[in-house]
Amino acid sequence: MTAKIIDGVAAAAEIRQELKARVAGLAKRNIVPGLAVIQVGDNPASKVYVRNKIRACADVGIRSWKYEFPADAAPAEVLKLIAELNARPDTHGILVQLPLPPQFAIAEILQTISPEKDVDGFHLYNVGGLVIGQTVFPPCTPYGVVKLLERENIEIEGKNVVVVGASNIVGKPMALMLMQKDATVAICHIKTRDLAQFTILADILIVAAGKPNLIVPQMVRQGAVVIDIGINRLPDGRLVGDTDFEGLLEKASYITPVPGGVGPMTVTMLLANTVASAERVAQAG
Repeated sequence: MTAKIIDGVAAAAEIRQELKARVAGLAKRNIVPGLAVIQVGDNPASKVYVRNKIRACADVGIRSWKYEFPADAAPAEVLKLIAELNARPDTHGILVQLPLPPQFAIAEILQTISPEKDVDGFHLYNVGGLVIGQTVFPPCTPYGVVKLLERENIEIEGKNVVVVGASNIVGKPMALMLMQKDATVAICHIKTRDLAQFTILADILIVAAGKPNLIVPQMVRQGAVVIDIGINRLPDGRLVGDTDFEGLLEKASYITPVPGGVGPMTVTMLLANTVASAERVAQAG
């Protein structure tokens, strides 16, 4: 058996086509979804991410604004801008690109964004809402994983799911979202003793630990679904995930590649959350 490689690029393109249709529907009501992106400092990776997000907005018809601050900016300046954007009716989503310079308290910045405009899904309200299934916006990467599983018709209900990685923006919300879909979920991380005793039980194995080659074939049951969220750059410049992709091709039933798997879905779900925010405003109006 050779695993089916889940094409995140194709899935993201399909969803963006659907979003274009929803944006066209909003245009008939004179509403254009709007996303404000705030970047502090000149982190090279952040600049690339922001540029990709702005380009993706244009692709589906979302209006975007980019606000840039120098690395030595006072947190009060950014907080003031967020407060202004919270009050602007043409702005349906607000995103602060991470990481932030050391003078910033990230939690304070994220909690200042209105939960109704927190399209990254990082506000305490949205993260906490995952516990009872009432979040306004789910975090984009876990949301993208759920959409990939649904589009491949991979059953979640009743399945054993192991999530390797317990971050607040991927691992923990991922587990909560799958629990809402009646999966039995175990959360592990790179400090878990004898990690293989957990991963071998997984019907669906989701890995987001940030360590290349963490998961090798003998740790995975035959026919498991493997979702690799990790992105690691090797010394030779290659991008790889957290799993032995080639080794798992003969073991898994489905597997995501890196790059080209979950990555393209993350930005696409940001767009989806922004469009949903504009639709919520349209319904309220």
